[in-house]
Amino acid sequence: MNTSSLDITIIQNLLSGEKSSVILISTIKALVILIVGIVIAKIVKSNVLRASRNTTYVWIINEETASALYNFIVFMAIIEALDTAGILSHKFWGITLSNLLIATLVFYFSYLFAKKSRDYLISRAPQSKLPEVQLKAKLFYYTVITFAFFISLNIAGISGELSTLLAAAGITGIVLGFASQAVISNFISGIFMYFDKPLQVGDAVRIPESEIEGIVEDIHILSTRIRQWDGTLVRIPNASLFNSNIVNLQRYPVRRTTIVVGISYRSDVQKAIDVILRVLDEEPYVLAKPEPRVYVDELGDSSVNLKIWAWVPSTLWIGQNLLRSKFLLLQKIKEALEAEGIEIPFPQRVNWFADELRVRIENGPEK
Repeated sequence: MNTSSLDITIIQNLLSGEKSSVILISTIKALVILIVGIVIAKIVKSNVLRASRNTTYVWIINEETASALYNFIVFMAIIEALDTAGILSHKFWGITLSNLLIATLVFYFSYLFAKKSRDYLISRAPQSKLPEVQLKAKLFYYTVITFAFFISLNIAGISGELSTLLAAAGITGIVLGFASQAVISNFISGIFMYFDKPLQVGDAVRIPESEIEGIVEDIHILSTRIRQWDGTLVRIPNASLFNSNIVNLQRYPVRRTTIVVGISYRSDVQKAIDVILRVLDEEPYVLAKPEPRVYVDELGDSSVNLKIWAWVPSTLWIGQNLLRSKFLLLQKIKEALEAEGIEIPFPQRVNWFADELRVRIENGPEK
């Protein structure tokens, strides 16, 4: 073997030894990264579990969050270890496989975290606060998903493409904005209604502009559904509902009702008032405080109109309950007035003539 061949052999052996040492070092680094990642994951999981026992924010700090964080850190350590070992150094469309996996992992766990937090919030919400919690949970979910999407793109290394994507999205947004103004308006109105809180699920409401009255069945981000007293379901876009006058019929436990009863001009007004007050006093659902009031409201064409103010439980003065409250009360008032000889007149008109009328009576043919 000549000198040149010997030199080449020596160089190859050195390179081979150097390569082996590099592989060994990379493997050791990968194992260290993996071990450190597992240790950190266990520490984080134990701390989150400990915090979940003493916090009021259980919707975000709980056992599921602890497990998700543990798995996330372990998977991140595995990917970083494989990348250090050179296994994930390959590129696809200019993106390294390790960055692509990390970006996918970040987005997936962010989605998982947002979804579980949303479901947890809704499942633990009391029925009285369910619409408010639903809207809050949905806003939190979409916010997390949106941030996770852009962060994942940045991790994957699509910065230049991201600018182009955002520019295209901006142009597309302008075009779609004109085509979906109603959707955007309903969405924004739904957010405003969340803060304004004019109604809740289960409330009895009246919308005078659209002549809709019934029970609120559901409140979505774009529309609200109201079940009317006749059993039909009405879907109202939130933009229309937010811009309407909303009369909440049972926001407060009691409300004042107004009833108008007409009596004839020749009837005794004070006697009629006393009779009506006696009927109101005998009704158990008419509150004693504030006291009911009856007074002359108008001198009409055919009657003296008496207005009745009475405070009653709100739930007894809506929907089908009117059959055993308002309508029954009207019936009892009518019967009591008639029993006392107080006339409830029908419409009548008296005609006066400027000149005296003369009537000629002609005798018929004699028999």
